[in-house]
Amino acid sequence: MDMHTVVVGTSGTTAEDVVAVARHGARVELSAAAVEALAAARLIVDALAAKPEPVYGVSTGFGALASRHISPELRAQLQRNIVRSHAAGMGPRVEREVVRALMFLRLKTVASGHTGVRPEVAQTMADLLNAGITPVVHEYGSLGCSGDLAPLSHCALTLMGEGDAEGPDGTVRPAGELLDAHGITPVELREKEGLALLNGTDGMLGMLVMALADLKNLYTSADITAALSLEALLGTDKVLAPELHAIRPHPGQGVSADNMLRVLAGSGLTGHHQDDAPRVQDAYSVRCAPQVNGAGRDTLDYAAVVAGRELASSVDNPVVLPDGRVESNGNFHGAPVAYVLDFLAIVAADLGSICERRTDRLLDKNRSHGLPPFLADDAGVDSGLMIAQYTQAALVSEMKRLAVPASADSIPSSAMQEDHVSMGWSAARKLRTAVDNLARIVAVELYAATRAVEIRAAQGLTPAPASQAAVAALRAAGAEGPGPDRFLAPDLAAADTFVREGRLVAAVEPVTGPLA
Repeated sequence: MDMHTVVVGTSGTTAEDVVAVARHGARVELSAAAVEALAAARLIVDALAAKPEPVYGVSTGFGALASRHISPELRAQLQRNIVRSHAAGMGPRVEREVVRALMFLRLKTVASGHTGVRPEVAQTMADLLNAGITPVVHEYGSLGCSGDLAPLSHCALTLMGEGDAEGPDGTVRPAGELLDAHGITPVELREKEGLALLNGTDGMLGMLVMALADLKNLYTSADITAALSLEALLGTDKVLAPELHAIRPHPGQGVSADNMLRVLAGSGLTGHHQDDAPRVQDAYSVRCAPQVNGAGRDTLDYAAVVAGRELASSVDNPVVLPDGRVESNGNFHGAPVAYVLDFLAIVAADLGSICERRTDRLLDKNRSHGLPPFLADDAGVDSGLMIAQYTQAALVSEMKRLAVPASADSIPSSAMQEDHVSMGWSAARKLRTAVDNLARIVAVELYAATRAVEIRAAQGLTPAPASQAAVAALRAAGAEGPGPDRFLAPDLAAADTFVREGRLVAAVEPVTGPLA
């Protein structure tokens, strides 16, 4: 476990801190300012709880049951009950990193001092993260409005010492046993605290932040594979000239073109498009790679802006304001996050689609400009990469289904009180699948393009130094080069891991310099 420490203050957190806690086990500490803000807000909630007038979330029921005033002797039971009843998730378990992001981001909002939660509750949340205790959270149970209710409720249940959780050793045990083993005292919830632990967009935001980190790597990797494919197809790099992209100044387009140019620098393969079978222009999947990859990059940038705003937000209902008011609001609605999650699924699908078209072109002897059919060693006896492209095509087809927006849907709940919801959790869940699939798609193009580049080298042409570095690193990672047919799945798995872990980018950057 990484011993890096993330300090949670009152003004939000960063994407880097989310990834550090969720994926790398960074420790969490509350700042002194956060503890002070928590205590101050709690005084306000306690004062309101003592008054005879009902205050939503403090002395009333919840949702469609908000009209009932709850007497003081029942309020602790009310808070326990909301957690127990809302912990109603079903389906497969959600990944550990998602649950840790969910917990950390809820702690971020609690620490803002706008929720009215006591400092000891926030500290217990930090203690759970630091102990490596991960609540069991299920796939289904959030409509992306009024917070990621069921997922957050399962986390709150663990704080109470109830339900099931996974220990640092990966074993699922009753939460009470795990807390006891780590010397953590279960929380006895008081007024408003149950509601404050459930009412946030933390799950969908955590998945957005991690998807952005993964997609940044995949977009740079796709620029590299596009360059390798252009090179293997003996295409022209003149279309990547900066002056061409300056007259259509989308920032991402210029970045992708520059990345490709850097990879192709010194290539002996580019510019042969006028040789034996002259081409005036390369196919769109080759020539327009910067435009497609770049538009996706710009979408990532917009999604990062939304994520940054959300990371600086305090999402709860009701909230404690600096002037002492406790006000109901609609900030828990997940629409801003849901939309960008869906946007990212769309651009990921299109990036996968253009990668697959280049792979198919590399394998088709009628369009590959001198490469053997399917990049096979002895075509007919060997099938080469024929079925690798089938697998890639199947992934692309699924990506198109995953690109259908979840946020275009809404289904009413809570006796029509919650009559318009964002479906942001669902958008996030399908985006995670899309990101996984995109890594596989890029890996198949990389595997085909590196084999094609090696075949060109055997034909007497010299690949770019960056291409040679990519080929050498991929082969060292266990994905073999040209030759007779062999069991292909392990090679593709090695290429997938190579791309997913950022090793393709790391392999070429010593030659190209840092790529964006």
